[in-house]
Amino acid sequence: MVEAIKPLAKSTARPGANAGLGGFGALFDLRAAGFADPILVATTDGVGTKLKVAIESGRHDTVGIDLVAMCVNDLVVQGADPLLFLDYYATGRLDVAAGKAIIAGIAEGCRQAGCALVGGETAEMPGMYADGDYDLAGFAVGAAERGRLLPAADVAPGDVLLGLASSGVHSNGYSLVRRIVARGELDWSAPAPFDPARSLGEALLAPTRIYVRSCMAAVKAGTVKAMAHITGGGLIENVPRVLPEGVVADIDAATWPQPPVFAWLAREGGVAPHEMARTFNCGIGMVVVAAAEHAAEATRLLEAHGETVYTIGRIRARSGDEPQSQVRGM
Repeated sequence: MVEAIKPLAKSTARPGANAGLGGFGALFDLRAAGFADPILVATTDGVGTKLKVAIESGRHDTVGIDLVAMCVNDLVVQGADPLLFLDYYATGRLDVAAGKAIIAGIAEGCRQAGCALVGGETAEMPGMYADGDYDLAGFAVGAAERGRLLPAADVAPGDVLLGLASSGVHSNGYSLVRRIVARGELDWSAPAPFDPARSLGEALLAPTRIYVRSCMAAVKAGTVKAMAHITGGGLIENVPRVLPEGVVADIDAATWPQPPVFAWLAREGGVAPHEMARTFNCGIGMVVVAAAEHAAEATRLLEAHGETVYTIGRIRARSGDEPQSQVRGM
């Protein structure tokens, strides 16, 4: 297994890391990566029960991208450039073909994020996992020059909220997704009701979008005050994490088209609009806060790096103890 994945790790090499596997630890040279006075930022995450969709549909080539995305998207919102990534892959009995597909996805995610896959752990634990089951965890380290960390302290009323389109459900809410699929007695190989050109398994395994290169371009240009990665908790719970106490994010859901998968989940699952906004990204995977005078330039940079950008609202003053994220029009 290690020999099979060594070329995958090597393909993610970047300045500061040689991305070799096999040693007991990995080294990273921050000076070689171009940093003068860096602050390190570290994150860890997993893929959640989306893995059950991969296991049951027999498709293992994209969940590695999800694993990287869930970690590096949390780095970039703090203004940190992802440098290195490690994975933990645990299973009851190692299937080399499935394992290689998983690690290939991790390597692809690292290439998209510009970080090096410097190591990991493959744990074979009979009796801990049912036959064919596995779990994944990821660990990423990034760096930002001192003084460039986000969120900035000057988020204020009048600032513009930019929403970056998601690629689908990403990697949150899959316990509910799987319950809706089970209740409808749907097969993973059947055409997806919301996208008949793809199977249900393929459509629901669309990997989480990695926003690193686009968002770092906007950060380095000085056009961004704050960013929120929209994961579990949706637009309602994630945006307030980057706001000061005295302001509210006023979001209008009518300003972007929701991907068909979300209308299908809401309809088939009988999920109320507020719960949709609290569970899923609903089509917006990243929210960017920019000063009104910088919003157009931030949008230009983000679009130049492949993002679909919507102006989804503004920051306003908070009244009393009202919730810090108001989502209208769901």
